[in-house]
Amino acid sequence: MDVGALKRRFGVVGTSPALDRALTVASQVAATDISVLVLGESGTGKEVMPRIVHQFSSRKHGPYVAVNCGAIPEGTIDSELFGHEKGAFTGATDTRKGYFEEANGGTIFLDEVAELPLTTQVRLLRVLETGEFMKVGSSKVQKTDVRVVAATNVDFDEAMARGRFREDLYYRLSQVPIQLPSLRQRAGDVHLLFRKFTTDFSEQYRMPPLSLDDEAIEILEHYPWPGNIRQLKNVTEQMSILETDRRIDADTLLGYLPETHRSRLPSTTASAASAEGMDEREILYKVLFDMKGDLNDLKQLVLSLMKHGGFQGGEEEAELVQRVFKEDMTPGEAQRALAALPQFAGRSGNEDADRTEDVDHQPADEVVLSLQDSEKELIRRALEKHRNKRKYAAEELGISERTLYRKIKEYDLK
Repeated sequence: MDVGALKRRFGVVGTSPALDRALTVASQVAATDISVLVLGESGTGKEVMPRIVHQFSSRKHGPYVAVNCGAIPEGTIDSELFGHEKGAFTGATDTRKGYFEEANGGTIFLDEVAELPLTTQVRLLRVLETGEFMKVGSSKVQKTDVRVVAATNVDFDEAMARGRFREDLYYRLSQVPIQLPSLRQRAGDVHLLFRKFTTDFSEQYRMPPLSLDDEAIEILEHYPWPGNIRQLKNVTEQMSILETDRRIDADTLLGYLPETHRSRLPSTTASAASAEGMDEREILYKVLFDMKGDLNDLKQLVLSLMKHGGFQGGEEEAELVQRVFKEDMTPGEAQRALAALPQFAGRSGNEDADRTEDVDHQPADEVVLSLQDSEKELIRRALEKHRNKRKYAAEELGISERTLYRKIKEYDLK
């Protein structure tokens, strides 16, 4: 069966090559009886693989038993897997079959297999090698014919190094390993999964499905999803129930994503974090130099201030300003030089606006605005330039996308 047919049959959503590879391996190994080990982070959908292996094997008409090894207390795990005799321990009032006996002729799926205690690992190894086991409290050897598929999110190298998992059992289980990619490794599938989940919840709760704007889609695809598909499904369900506006924007989506895992978001990169710490004057300087790409407007302003007495610095400061605007300097060098001047570092900008309102009969839009008004105008221009694409506007402004969202709300920019 081709990969597309597998996805339709088992409800798998995605186009990731790594996902397709995992599905292909599962279908190919199904015809054999060798053990399969499914590896991947929690929430990646590992439970689908053993069902594929079972359904395409000669055992498909036999029983399929799924066991969550991590959910069974250590004191009863042997009894659950291999059964027990009456009177084997307190509370054993009857003889009981274990999962391996129940799965005879079929497939048993051992989820979270790395959680098994070492004594149980010895029993499991014997079943895998000989097909033999003994019930708890019995000395009689029994046979079973089962196909074992195991899964875990544990790093086996570390577990074996710490003595928590037997190396011989690992090699016996992993005759064919299948690696499922995490959701962050298949970012192109995240929106597809979101659309499937919102459609499912729309039918379940009888309400219109959610949709995302462009910025929300970008955030959805950049978020690392530590809980993988399970987390994405939970977030989608929460929004489906709680949000009355069915069109989800970036701010709304961010409200459902824990900040502790936003490192890959455009709004929370390391450079963005430093931008958050910048004061507004530094942001404005960076915007002025980086966005315009030249110093012409600022040059005209400062020379006018010097000519008409608006400049209050001494000779050293005057020479420095003249050097800034007469010599070829990079924007970064000019920015640092200008920021060092006391009249720029200490004034809000309103005084300069008053002094230069009539200088050289400049139009009103060329007058030095207050710091806040200047910032608002620069943000507005950046948004217009990039057709309201906040990501690109934030990159040009040199601030984080999250900061830009906050500023847009603060200045009521539409």
